[in-house]
Formats: sequence, C-alpha cells, structure tokens
Amino acid sequence: MSVEHPHLLISQCGIEFPTPKGPFRALRDVDLAIEKGEFVSLIGHSGCGKSTVLNIVAGLYQATEGGVLLNNKEVNEPGPERAVVFQNHSLLPWLSAYENVELAVKQVFNKTMSKSEMKDWVNHNLELVHMSHAADKRPDEISGGMKQRVGIARALAMKPEVLLMDEPFGALDALTRAHLQDSLMEIQKDLGNTVIMITHDVDEAVLLSDRIVMMTNGPAATIGEILDVDLPRPRNRLELAEDPKYVHYRSEVLKFLYEKQRKVEPIDNKKQQKKKAETAAA
Repeated sequence: MSVEHPHLLISQCGIEFPTPKGPFRALRDVDLAIEKGEFVSLIGHSGCGKSTVLNIVAGLYQATEGGVLLNNKEVNEPGPERAVVFQNHSLLPWLSAYENVELAVKQVFNKTMSKSEMKDWVNHNLELVHMSHAADKRPDEISGGMKQRVGIARALAMKPEVLLMDEPFGALDALTRAHLQDSLMEIQKDLGNTVIMITHDVDEAVLLSDRIVMMTNGPAATIGEILDVDLPRPRNRLELAEDPKYVHYRSEVLKFLYEKQRKVEPIDNKKQQKKKAETAAA
C-alpha cells in the first residue's frame, strides 16, 4: 500500500537503551506510513521491538534517531489523541466500570463537556463495548473479558485519532477473544479510528488487519516485510477459514515467522549433558 499523505508517519526510527554493558540497540530504521482509519498489526517473535515501536508512537519512549509525526506534528510526549489499551486492563480496582471510563473523560474533556454531556458520553462508550449492564460493577466483580471491554471503552472515550493496542486479548480464553475481536471490528467500522495492534496470533492479525507489519528478530530489530491484506469487510471468521486468500495470507506470515525469522532457543548445556549421560548409561 502506498501512502502519499500519511495520517501517522514513523520515520527512520531507532532507539538505544543504556545498560551496564553499554548501549543496547533495540530498534533501527523503522519506516512506516499509516493512513487514517487503517488497521495495522505488528507481529514478530518476543524481543523484536513491537512494544517499543508502540511506546514510541504513544510518546512514552523517545526515539534515539528519527521520530513520529501525527498529522505532520511531532510526537514527543503522551497525548489524548493516542490512547493505549494494554494486555492488562489497568483499571482502578476501587472504581466501577462507569467511574473508570468517566475518569478518562474528565481528564480530556473537563473544560469542554457539561456534566450531562459527560454522562451521556461515558454511557455511549460503555454501550459500544456491550458493557452498559455492568456499569456499576467494580473490576473484581467482572470477568477478564469484561475488564478488557471497559479498558477499550475508556480508551475510545478519549476520542483518540489513533488507538494503540498491546496484545489486548492475549490473556483471554479463545471464545472471549473471538467475541472481542468481532466487537473491535464493529467499533472500528463505526468510528474509523486508526488502529495499531501488537499480536502474537497469526489468525488474529489476518482477520483484523489491513496490513500486517512483520518485525525481524532483535537486537536492532526492524521491519522485515509488510503484507497487504486484501479481504473485503465486514469479515466473518467462519467464512474466511476456507477462503484461499485468507489461507495464503496466513501462510505468508507463518513462513516469515518460522522460516525467515526462525527463533532458535538457547541450548541448555546441563540438560544436554544429562541427556548424553542417560544415553550412555542405556
């Protein structure tokens, strides 16, 4: 996909972190232009810098080289136009679902919304994620999937231009995960937010994305390949399971991860020696 006037531009991004042994280069030369309303997934092995890219876009990290532009303005600190949904919902345990969303709304719109407008807006966003029925419940009174729904509602209530999601469904069971994926597709269709999502799940990436950005292994990780996902929306997971194009895209991502960027686990010498001893004894 060619993006002439990107909504979000990640340009020549690199970052180093200081360590006792000297600088550690986590990322190098990350270039990515994203259109308004596009859904982009970042995928790669653990340690490939996916979360680092997300944190730079969020303004939580400062790139050592290059940078990020949103609507041609440099990103150098967190801002409400970029909302983050983490794998851990990060809800305040002493507040109800309604109050957790309300807190975010007050921080962003305290001077521009009346109390009645705030109330309507909080309820609207809880409704978007199908959580109106549990508005008065605290996090310890609802399931993991429901907590994530409230976390998404809180992020959406800030009216972000860019929604940043760091493995938002990674800790959930398969059925809950599928329901939330479907909800996210509905919400993004209605709101047209730009979404950048980190995932380890190949099927999730193909189902949700317009493009899949595949990262090389770290250190000094960068973008290895970008796959355009040309599947019509709305997408139905059951219909796509037999779709040759879906199968092809899935295969391309798997090929990149497990052939081109195969992760070799470090050898445990003690286990290897024990195995040799057992073989010799036999």
